Amino acid sequence: MELIPVLDLLGGTVVHARQGDRSHYQPLQSSLCAGSAPEDVVEGLLRLHPFRTLYVADLDAIRRTGDHRAVVAGLAARFPQLALWVDAGVGGPREAAAVLEHGARVVVAGTESLASAADLAAIRAAVPAGTLALSLDWLGDRFLGPPELEHDAEAWPERVIVMTLARVGSTAGPDVGRLSAVRARAGGRAIHAAGGVRGAEDLETLARMGVAGVLLASALHDGRLKKSVIGRLDAGQ
Repeated sequence: MELIPVLDLLGGTVVHARQGDRSHYQPLQSSLCAGSAPEDVVEGLLRLHPFRTLYVADLDAIRRTGDHRAVVAGLAARFPQLALWVDAGVGGPREAAAVLEHGARVVVAGTESLASAADLAAIRAAVPAGTLALSLDWLGDRFLGPPELEHDAEAWPERVIVMTLARVGSTAGPDVGRLSAVRARAGGRAIHAAGGVRGAEDLETLARMGVAGVLLASALHDGRLKKSVIGRLDAGQ
């Protein structure tokens, strides 16, 4: 199971995502670095562990208030060892292509940003094989996005993220029930968990479930996940 740190970008800085309430996100305060500048945060993460993948959520692009394409391109150039997965609120193939052109190795299509299942199909047809992940987004029990995408696994690409926004930045624990339900219909697709991880015990539970990867932020920055634990549990090296 691969451990994947998350960078949430808002207004040019890294913020601490909490339960999907983006209007109240504040600049990140981390035990790993002195400030919240994107490059400083990435350097702090890499001092903790040689992660191979970094998930970037461009919250300005998702909210349609701007974008961080230049920041992502800068990160890709400075940290070529990192495969950047970027969610920039893509709604169609042109936006997806632009994300890949600006340094992402994988473009993340979040269901909250898609108007229809046809949009996802168009993105899948347009981008190179292996460069797309789908984020199935929930806020509480409410699925965000085209309803048919929640259950139609045939429409999903090979990488799927189960994004439980209400658990992001919380200590509620991962949404094991929802992850199990998605895995049951995923047909061998790689399922990634996002939201609520409290520590090593949660990671071990997810690994036993067969989850392919876990997106992490708070538990890294507040020190709940120690270097030794990360080294033992991360299979992404």
